[in-house]
Amino acid sequence: MLQTRASRDTWLLILMALLVLGIGLGLRDPWPSDEPRFALVAKQMVESGDWLFPHRGIELYSDKPPMLMWWQATLYSLLGNWRVAFLLPSLLAALGTLACVYDLGRRLWTRRVGLYAAWALLFALHFTFQAKKAQIDPLIVFFITLANYGLLRHLLLGPAWRWWWLGWFAAGLGVITKGVGVVALLMLVPAGLAVALRWRGVAMHARAWQFWVAPLLFLLAIALWLVPMVATALSSGSAEYRAYMDDILFRQTAKRYAQSWDHHQPWWYFLATMPSMWLPAFLAVPWAIPAWRRRLARRDPRYLLLLGWWLLIVVFFSIPHGKRDVYILPALPMFCLALAPLLPGLLRKRAFQWLLAGFVALLAVGTLGAGVAMLWGDPGFEQRLMASRGLDNTVTSALAWAAIAMGCWAGLSLAVWRLRRAHVATLSAMTMVWVLYGLVAYPLLNDSSSARGLMQAVGQRIGADAELGLVAWKEQNLLMADRPATTFGFNKDWEDQLLQGVAWQAQAPQRRWLLVQEVALLPCVDRSRAELAGIANRRRWWLVQADAVVGPCQLDEAARIRERAEQAQQAGE
Repeated sequence: MLQTRASRDTWLLILMALLVLGIGLGLRDPWPSDEPRFALVAKQMVESGDWLFPHRGIELYSDKPPMLMWWQATLYSLLGNWRVAFLLPSLLAALGTLACVYDLGRRLWTRRVGLYAAWALLFALHFTFQAKKAQIDPLIVFFITLANYGLLRHLLLGPAWRWWWLGWFAAGLGVITKGVGVVALLMLVPAGLAVALRWRGVAMHARAWQFWVAPLLFLLAIALWLVPMVATALSSGSAEYRAYMDDILFRQTAKRYAQSWDHHQPWWYFLATMPSMWLPAFLAVPWAIPAWRRRLARRDPRYLLLLGWWLLIVVFFSIPHGKRDVYILPALPMFCLALAPLLPGLLRKRAFQWLLAGFVALLAVGTLGAGVAMLWGDPGFEQRLMASRGLDNTVTSALAWAAIAMGCWAGLSLAVWRLRRAHVATLSAMTMVWVLYGLVAYPLLNDSSSARGLMQAVGQRIGADAELGLVAWKEQNLLMADRPATTFGFNKDWEDQLLQGVAWQAQAPQRRWLLVQEVALLPCVDRSRAELAGIANRRRWWLVQADAVVGPCQLDEAARIRERAEQAQQAGE
């Protein structure tokens, strides 16, 4: 009977994870800000065969290592469907993270604790939201969690040399996914402190030769990408490759950390991010803190390692001026793991159930109120949404009814499960939110958010035999174009792009068109002769034929400063 119940509980977790994280897979294209960029790079990898030096249009893309793009390109090569391939790495990474947390909780405590840890992580807003996006963060969270899994299997349950080696190797894979993967190795700091203080139950076994193999495996994982990239860049004699190498190894890693140039936030930013983004699990913290203190007083090394690593991650990312909420996301799995042993007792507390019920009530009121306001409230909000996103009234009405359905379901869940089982109502309400988000919001918002609708309209307008050039373009424009489009650089000043675009168009004025973002339309373009192509991603786009260019396309100094400021602002979005 116990085995049957254990199997049922495990399968329920697996099915719910597939439902919550996988719903909507294949129903949308990449959405900004980062998804179209990575998908475009992956697509160009497949088309060009150059997987070592990623390209965005005609320029090399050196902002991030190519690990995610490799995954996307590989899965596309296997499946032949970009709508599935671009999101699948995030889904697989999230499932892998859940598996690590569950199994680690099961081994360090009990199977029940492992299940609680996985449930808390699955429904944490930050984790689920990011797992449903095709960004690097789900992948880096998986590699860091896998590294933690391997290190903890050795430090707390060892000696386990194969897991110790895997932990270091996974940390190295994290580095070539996103440079901060090295933070997984901060787990050695609280472990070393426990050993120094002679806490029972933790050991490094540093005298064995196997201990010192691990750093070599860390370097090996990094070398899988670094060595061929550096060797090719240095031996090719290409200044472009050399600039790529310098940028990705120095400016985008060490300099970005030491001298952040965007996303400036105060030092306490993450102290506000965690309570808001890690709901509903974070609601347990007021009761968890004294419980953690008691367990640390009893010298339990499991809590020292998990909580100490969490603290170090917060400190590490709080030091630089540049901060984003996703930076702290890798700490969430270990937070849920440290919280899980306390949850059975906390769920019996009336005050905690009241707090969860309040969360569900706020969710119900918020979604229901938003839907009602969109349908029958001040039409100004709906009109602004339609104007900025290029949506029509049918789409906004459908979104409103979806929000109303979310609110009604949350209220019904609270009425059915009531106060004694408010945690079940919480899971029920949040499941419906994610299901409707994937099944309804994905297809409704896709044409505007992905620029698919804009680019289809452009293709139909210019005809099958026309050539298309892009000026001040975004990645989704090139990705969604229905034909090979000509670009004139991406990071280049918009003025220079337009100058090159006009020169390119003049070579075959009868069949060449330019798609230009409105902010890049210089006075040389007569808007009465150009056509408004549409609105996508809060930007207006114009189709320009050769006869619409009526003068030299040059800016005065003041206009050039304004243009560069606008370009820098869009680059930081």
